[in-house]
Amino acid sequence: MRSLLKTKISQKTLAVSLAMLLATTTAYAVDVSKLEVLTPTLLAPPLVMEHNQVAQGEAKLVKFELTIEEKLMEIDEDGTKVWAMTFNGTVPGPMMVVHEGDYVEIRLINPATNSLEHNIDLHAATGALGGGGLTHVSPGEEVTIRFKANKAGVYVYHCAPGGAMIPWHVVSGMNGAIMVLPREGLTDKAGEAITYDKAYYIGEQDFYIPQDEEGEYKTYDSPSEGFEEMMEVMNTLTPTHEVFNGAVGAITGDNAMTASVGETVLFLHSQANRDTRPHLIGGHGDYVWEKGNFGDDPMTNLETWAIPGGAAGAALYTFQQPGVYAYVNHNLIEAVLKGATAHVVVDGEWNNDLLEQISAPADIQN
Repeated sequence: MRSLLKTKISQKTLAVSLAMLLATTTAYAVDVSKLEVLTPTLLAPPLVMEHNQVAQGEAKLVKFELTIEEKLMEIDEDGTKVWAMTFNGTVPGPMMVVHEGDYVEIRLINPATNSLEHNIDLHAATGALGGGGLTHVSPGEEVTIRFKANKAGVYVYHCAPGGAMIPWHVVSGMNGAIMVLPREGLTDKAGEAITYDKAYYIGEQDFYIPQDEEGEYKTYDSPSEGFEEMMEVMNTLTPTHEVFNGAVGAITGDNAMTASVGETVLFLHSQANRDTRPHLIGGHGDYVWEKGNFGDDPMTNLETWAIPGGAAGAALYTFQQPGVYAYVNHNLIEAVLKGATAHVVVDGEWNNDLLEQISAPADIQN
């Protein structure tokens, strides 16, 4: 505990030092006070906020508000519960969308009803630990930062209070992603425009839930009560659950993603802690930005793509057949046994030229 306290003190000291440094720095590429201000409405994943695929006019000042919520969440059909640490009450936090060159302002609120200190580290931001060094807020505090989105791509954001608190907060659900679109929109290798009809955000989450002597998952009265036992499970590097959007089956059934034959869907996928390998069963990655960098040429026609821990990627596919598609982590143990599966329900007309059943299952004929 003493080492954790020292880490916490050093983090606070760093935050103060950075704040003093910033107080003496006033240079901006533009007069931010004269920029058009946008205040988009964030949506709970897998939905993505309304946005323009091509930037409209000059750079904007885009303001977001993220409220931290510590909440007890049920994560599987057996009623297993975890004290989740969340941005805006969801695991993952909402997908924010801006354009390259925009200024992003984030108001981070830690209500007095919470019990822990939190912050936000944005992989899209430059300096100050991605903003993490400037955003430490105790319960009852708030802070606002602004950064320039100067690199196009999809980026993870997460809580990083310091020391062992960093992995604990991340694997308790406190992560999300931001998409920084090129001002001209997405393009292929030849520079031709790529557009999509809808976008979905899949946040993959590993949970580490302690079990009792009978093998039943434990529930605690507060986040801190389960810290030490959860750390023991975390140290095995083996998650008890590997899920999409906070719970087993969260993006299936009535909550499945939807599309129609001929529609193009952009799938945005993040994993703040472990490597993953998304795969759309029955479909492909027509265009894939595997490491999330929209400045790179997209890879094409992939069956499975790899996203490293602490990163987000993007894959685009135009659906050609109706039916239920499984979107999975193609470590099939994690997909089937631990929960990393989502569904896409697609309507439209079947095309026998692409796939046809010649004969139905029947007894073998001699």
